[in-house]
Amino acid sequence: MPFIIALIIIVIAVAGSSIRIVPQARAYVVEFLGAYKATWNTGLYFKIPFFERIARNVNLKEQVIDFPPQPVITKDNVTMQIDTVIFFQITDPKLYCYGVENPISAIENLTSTTLRNIIGDMELDETLTSREVINAKMGTSLDEATDPWGIKVNRVELKNIMPPAAIQESMEKQMKAERERREAILIAEGEKKSTILVAEGKKQSAILEAEAEKQAAILRAEAEKERKIREAEGQAEAIRKVQEANAQGIKMLKEAGADESVLTLKSLEALGRMADGQATKIVVPSDIQGIAGLAATLKEVMNNK
Repeated sequence: MPFIIALIIIVIAVAGSSIRIVPQARAYVVEFLGAYKATWNTGLYFKIPFFERIARNVNLKEQVIDFPPQPVITKDNVTMQIDTVIFFQITDPKLYCYGVENPISAIENLTSTTLRNIIGDMELDETLTSREVINAKMGTSLDEATDPWGIKVNRVELKNIMPPAAIQESMEKQMKAERERREAILIAEGEKKSTILVAEGKKQSAILEAEAEKQAAILRAEAEKERKIREAEGQAEAIRKVQEANAQGIKMLKEAGADESVLTLKSLEALGRMADGQATKIVVPSDIQGIAGLAATLKEVMNNK
């Protein structure tokens, strides 16, 4: 009886250990008597005891490998250290299990040799400025090489490029000189723009001053013109009033019955006042008799009015 119980317990234990549940993003490679039988993906499976075994538990997630720096030599004989990061994913568990003995070590060695081949055809400056090109070339090369192993290389990244200390110092000096050159250019450009702005300001100021002087001259000319017009009008008005006064005086003499001698005297007084004016030339009759005749003529004109 105890033997049967022990046998039942052993059978239950063996049956329990033969039940396998494959989780998500995992795959089991199963062998039957040492030969590949099947690949179990996510789900519930029963393994035949003693005849079947799980050869490898494969992770199907995307994985990342950070390799240590690798020494490489550029085309212009500069030795530098470059470390790379590989992003890969297992696409065929069977090929991954039986394709290569140590897949990670194989990828590391393949990465090192591929990197040396690519960098060997490039100079230092090109290497430092062509990360994307190097990444693309390495990704394509590694993906083709690892395809028979059931591995897909999604991308490759150059994590760090470390030139020798002397090269780094020289590059730092070059960068410093370049920054100083750019600074000098910026300062020169600033001074140039400042000089241009000052010259433009002076030019605008001179133009404004000339315009102001022009307007002032125009205003002065206008004022002088107005003054002369007013002066001429005043003189004309004064002459008109003098003439009106003379005419009024003659009229009053006429009304008072003045004789020719009085008219002659008044004409002489008028000629005297004319001589005191602004006239530059006065025509005077050669004899008094002519003046008397002129007075008589004036009297007749007034009588006719």
